[in-house]
Amino acid sequence: MPSLGERQHAFACALLDPERSVPEGLVGPDGRPSRKRFNVYRNNVVVGLTATLKDAFPAVARIVGEEFFLAMGRIYVAIEPPSSPIMLDYGKGFPTFLQSFEPVTSLPYLSDVARIERAWVEAYHSADIAPLEAAAFAKISAMDFPELRVTLHPSWRIVRSAFPALTIWQMNIGDAMPREVDMEAGGEDAFVLRSGTNVEIRSLPPGGADFIEALAEGFTMMEAMKRAMTDERGFDLSSCLSGLMTAHAFIAFDIATAQHSQPRQAS
Repeated sequence: MPSLGERQHAFACALLDPERSVPEGLVGPDGRPSRKRFNVYRNNVVVGLTATLKDAFPAVARIVGEEFFLAMGRIYVAIEPPSSPIMLDYGKGFPTFLQSFEPVTSLPYLSDVARIERAWVEAYHSADIAPLEAAAFAKISAMDFPELRVTLHPSWRIVRSAFPALTIWQMNIGDAMPREVDMEAGGEDAFVLRSGTNVEIRSLPPGGADFIEALAEGFTMMEAMKRAMTDERGFDLSSCLSGLMTAHAFIAFDIATAQHSQPRQAS
């Protein structure tokens, strides 16, 4: 007699594999196994999960077409079924799946577009913390600025791509119209941040991704700037910092050299 755990495992496997028979011991209201009933239920589950994917990755769906996306989604669902009842978490591995999914190898940017969309979902559902206004930094002296450390809003995400993935994403959402993209123009780094209830995705300038990641690791402004300046394309501190403040990317700061300093929080 199979244990409860074994029966549940058999049910889960059969639910996502149309080649499997009705799990042993599973019967309908008449007390008899019914493959037809089980197939209807199985199909509803798969359809529901692929619809969840399509809602989370609308640009990817538009790029490949709805029919192809649904077929691809069914394969993903079979390979990576939900591990949590929280559907927000579902699809986290989809961008990685796309990297090795042979039918889309002709679209090498597709997994990065999916990473942007996943970052959008994560940013939207991140903790709700009020950001600092730009005026909060006005009293920082030029002498203290190099030792300034900041805390980024928890919604921040960076997606680096060797392709113009951000441009491709932007022209495949809403009412935007696809156009020809120069795939040889170089990669793009996207900065994802939620401001209030709106998630914004901005293109980062050269060195911007290195600068932000260094700040997130706890480095001072000077240390983060040095890391960003290793970018051969050049780094503009003023432009990058202005963009971050305009985006309301910071929630606290302190001065690294201050004795017993306390972080300045958003009010």
